[in-house]
Amino acid sequence: MNILVTGGAGYIGSHCCAQLIAAGHRPFILDNFSNAKLAVVDHIERVAGTRPRWLRGDVRDAALVTALLRDEGIEAVIHFVGLKAVGESVQQPLAYYDNNVQGSLVLLQAMRETGVRTLVFSSSATVYSASDRMPLREDAPTSATSPYGRSKLMVEHVLADLAAADPAMSLTALRYFNPVGAHPSGLLGEDPEGPLNNLMPFLAQVAVGRRNQLAVFGNDYPTPDGTGVRDYIHVLDLADGHLAALNHAHGRPGLHVFNLGSGQGHSVLALIAAFGQACGRELPYTIAPRRAGDLAAYWADPAKAERMLGWRVRRSLAEMCADTWHWQSTHPNGYSS
Repeated sequence: MNILVTGGAGYIGSHCCAQLIAAGHRPFILDNFSNAKLAVVDHIERVAGTRPRWLRGDVRDAALVTALLRDEGIEAVIHFVGLKAVGESVQQPLAYYDNNVQGSLVLLQAMRETGVRTLVFSSSATVYSASDRMPLREDAPTSATSPYGRSKLMVEHVLADLAAADPAMSLTALRYFNPVGAHPSGLLGEDPEGPLNNLMPFLAQVAVGRRNQLAVFGNDYPTPDGTGVRDYIHVLDLADGHLAALNHAHGRPGLHVFNLGSGQGHSVLALIAAFGQACGRELPYTIAPRRAGDLAAYWADPAKAERMLGWRVRRSLAEMCADTWHWQSTHPNGYSS
């Protein structure tokens, strides 16, 4: 299929484009490159053997998106575009609602005008209410606690309403847990702009010498070692989940919601130890106070995705760390290396 991939030059989008090409699809990347580099397109070509078509543009540009869907014969859309830092969203809520919610509304309207009926949407586990009951299933209560999470939940509500109003639309929301890792070739990986918000890229930068040490926020949680427990998923497993969701959704109208996670949690200290094994040395860290709003532990129940999509994670925590280290050690300054 001809597939529009919004945000396709980003961390998850680039890996998904590589997997789409490997599966015989033809991705077309729409990205404004505000949090991605042009070099990513070259790296996708080196990995996949085919250069994806791409255009620098904003998903909020209705005329551009409508023309792109029509002129490129787009048959389905995978929608990654979105600002994604929880802390930043608290400081800049309007930017998050404009980009994440308004951008999705423009895209959906353009899809209806051009007859494109299949969408796979990048949602988040942050849509779930704070809970001590684990694992989280898709029918667990939702109530996001940050503008970022609320923006994702708002789009999910829009998808539900649109699916009810237009029986021709096939709309899938994939609730990610914690994507980490890199392509095993070492050619694609995470290269965040600005302050780091996620644990794995911070660890990788400590390991490569760009940062002195890691801060572990809290060691007094009710978990086996006192540090927070999260559900980590290899970015290629996540990409494969999008292909499975696309195959399931195309030609199957309605709203479809799936968790994409491993179904098990790993603590911060366990991740530090695993990364130390991957890079061959112990990584320095300090204990800092808890961050407001952090949960002690959460992980997915991925049974629905396995049952309905035939998808499950296949890559271990050790592989996540080894692939991240391969990427970071061969690209110490990211795509600028």
